[in-house]
Amino acid sequence: MTETQRPSHGHAPVPEAASEVSLSPREGWHCTHLYYRFDRRVLSHFAPQTRAEGRKELVETLDPAAAGAPARLQTSIVSGHKADFGLMLLDADPLVIDTIHQRLLSGPLGPALVPTYSFVSLTEVSEYVPTVAQYGDRLVAEGELRDGPAFNAKVKAYEQREVHMRRQRLTPDLPPWPATCFYPMNKSRVPGANWFLLPFEQRSKLMAEHGRTGMTFGGKVTQLITVGLGLDDWEWGVTLWARNPEFLKEIVYRMRFDEASAGYAEFGPFYVSYVTSAAAMLEHCRVG
Repeated sequence: MTETQRPSHGHAPVPEAASEVSLSPREGWHCTHLYYRFDRRVLSHFAPQTRAEGRKELVETLDPAAAGAPARLQTSIVSGHKADFGLMLLDADPLVIDTIHQRLLSGPLGPALVPTYSFVSLTEVSEYVPTVAQYGDRLVAEGELRDGPAFNAKVKAYEQREVHMRRQRLTPDLPPWPATCFYPMNKSRVPGANWFLLPFEQRSKLMAEHGRTGMTFGGKVTQLITVGLGLDDWEWGVTLWARNPEFLKEIVYRMRFDEASAGYAEFGPFYVSYVTSAAAMLEHCRVG
């Protein structure tokens, strides 16, 4: 009998619905970003055999194809002194994700691993992504004739894209592009610029403008927005992947001029890193 099933003070336990005790979201995945650095002083005291065993176990732990691995696991080398390497992990079960963290810390290299930052969130489909019906209403508002040939063609095309967009937001495939950047962010609550006091229609219009700017970087940058509300210190996490690091600079610069960002966005620390394998990360960090 589990703790939740055990009677208390002579009363029978109250049955709980399965959905109330499940750790898996009703849709989408848990997402965790983890960052670590190697303590070189501790590493210097490791025997060669301990290092070799540690390298082997770390590579096995961070193998995306290993049995029991999270649904998505990506390793990257971090630029700058904030961390040596980073992980992006996604799965329906948050404990599957946390197992990776615990295996790293309890492995042979664990005493030399120092966690430097983490962000816990969930994937979601933003409330500002229009449904097919809402998209049709938007076309009419922009001057399209409802049920006309152009209207029907645009709605059909959006309906096909919407299925892919939902899947990519909730259970995303991580692109193999080499440069990636993560940062947390909030929407402003200061007097005179409180995002949450704006009418939904105004917020939706501002986000649509923001999205149009992002779409100009198609083929260069792709992004995933995850929600940390109630889970971490920041409200959202933004993960960008780019074909070249310069595109990361360009898209963040350009999008900061959109009113949704310029007037209402607050940014946390930026972590820029380069996607690689666990073995290549160890070589790069000179953990040999």
